[in-house]
This record gives sequence, C-alpha cells and structure tokens, in this order.
Amino acid sequence: MSDIWDCVIAGGGAAGLSAALVLGRARRRTLLIDQGEQSNRSSHGIGGLLGHDGRPPTELYSVGRTELAKYPSVDVLDTEIIGAQSGFVVELADGRRERSRTVLLATGMKYRWPRIPGLDELWGRSVFHCPFCHGWEVRDRPLAVVANGERAIHSALLLRGWSADIVILTNGRAAFDSEQYRLLDTAGMPVDERPIAEFRSFAGELAAIVFRDGSRIARAGALVETTMHQCSTLVAQLGVVVSAASPVATQAVVVDAFQRTSVPGVFAAGDIAAQMPQVAAAVSSGSLAGAAIVQALLNGDVGLPTPPWPTFTERGSEHAAA
Repeated sequence: MSDIWDCVIAGGGAAGLSAALVLGRARRRTLLIDQGEQSNRSSHGIGGLLGHDGRPPTELYSVGRTELAKYPSVDVLDTEIIGAQSGFVVELADGRRERSRTVLLATGMKYRWPRIPGLDELWGRSVFHCPFCHGWEVRDRPLAVVANGERAIHSALLLRGWSADIVILTNGRAAFDSEQYRLLDTAGMPVDERPIAEFRSFAGELAAIVFRDGSRIARAGALVETTMHQCSTLVAQLGVVVSAASPVATQAVVVDAFQRTSVPGVFAAGDIAAQMPQVAAAVSSGSLAGAAIVQALLNGDVGLPTPPWPTFTERGSEHAAA
C-alpha cells in the first residue's frame, strides 16, 4: 500500500478526467483508475461540447490523458477498483490497495435499451437516446421514436425541432389515452403499435425498421427509450445515498451543489449523478467536483471555511445541511 493520496478517482471518462485536471493543477496527489468502458465509446462523435463538437469520445479521452501527463501529482492506472472501504482504502483488480483522503465516483452508468435485433450495432450513431447529442446528424430525415407513454410524447415533441417526419413506435405495448393521441395528431406524429422484429441497416446506418408482420418502414434514425443503471458496485460498497428510480435513471447518486454525496469525503460527478447525460455536463460536474475536493482538503489542512457536509434525509434529492 502506497502513501496516502489526496484523491482517488474511479473512472476516466469526461467527468473523471476533468476533475483530475483541476486536482493536478492544484498540486494534489491524485490517482485516476480507469477501466476503459465508457458508455459513449461507440458514438460517432460528441455533440454540443464547445471546442470538441463532433470529436469521437475516444479522442477526447486520449487528449485528456495527454493533458494530465503534464502534472506530476497525477497518476493514471488502467485497471478496475473492485473494492472500497470507508477510510478510504480501495482495492484494485491487480491486488494493490491504495489509501486516499477523498474519493470521486465517476464511473458513469450503463444504458439499457429494448433487445431488438440489429439495434446494438447502430447504437450511438443513427440510433440514440439524446437529440441534443445526435439530432443535428439526422436533421430533416425520416425518424422514429421507439418508446411509450409520457416518455414517448416528450421525446417525439422534442425531436420535432430536428425533423418534421417522425413516427412513434410503441413496439407492441399499450400506447396512449385519447388526449395524448389528440396531442400527437395535432403535432402530425402518427403512432404505430405493432411489435418490432428488427432494425435493418445499410452501410452501418439505420435504413428501415421491420415489424413482426413482415412489413417495414424506412427510417434514417431512431430515438430509443433507454434507462441508466449503475455499472459499479462502489456506490453500494461506500454506502452513499441514491435516488429513487425515475423514468431515466435507476439509483443515481444523490449529490449537493458541490458534487458531495451523503458520505463525508466521497464525491460523485458525471452520469452517475446526472439526470441529463451529456459530455458537456459531465465535464462541468467533474470540474466542479475537483474544485470542491481541493477546498475540502484545505479545510482539513489549514481550516479553510467550507459549507457543512450535507445529510441526505431520504432516497431522492431532498437533503439538509448537517
């Protein structure tokens, strides 16, 4: 076990790299552990990130690591944290154990979408979950929204800003009430409730959606309803409070305005604590977490005044200052 680190960061995506950059520039001994399984690695490019619009995510992560290499207080390891204890001691997959004064959880979330043949191969390009990230690339093309209920209505009406040709596919599920049908009809969005058999592609992009009855509809893109789930056991091991399930995320980590969790010394940033997963938001929350960690460390070192650590009173977003 090495000397104690100021911060161990779990996750080397946008949030983790952003936090490490702030910590490195603040001359804090930082260990970033990256398993290399970011959920957006298959994406054609990052949409809406200033200075990096359209850049493939893997390129962004490579550039981020290059920048971190300039700061001698930051180390990056390509491995996995398999255990964590309050205190904090983290156990790595190679058997090493590292001690740290603080921990930043930036492991992201897993995306789960309907198990439809042909969908996996198109994910992150012409099949997506976020119109702000991918809408520009499929603008003015025939699109589909594969979802149901309020989620389908919200997604379809939002996507209307990028295309006037949108059809909602409920994939065999019960659809909408009369008022919802009226709203969609007024917006010019037809609803097809037939079960889907396959996403058909051409040259690596969506070309058509095939129904189980053998018919098909030509589409160049599809927004598909997804949910986010924890991809790391560290949240449970450290005992941080998570939110109740929502239509978007299951067990997202609850944080305050400074990315602090319910456990003193444990911070969280990026998709793991977000309701709107975007790279730009992850970069922002990682930067904020890095600055908050620096201030928390200085509170312990020299008595820098900081806000009281939050106490989350229940599962969800409500909390009270301790």
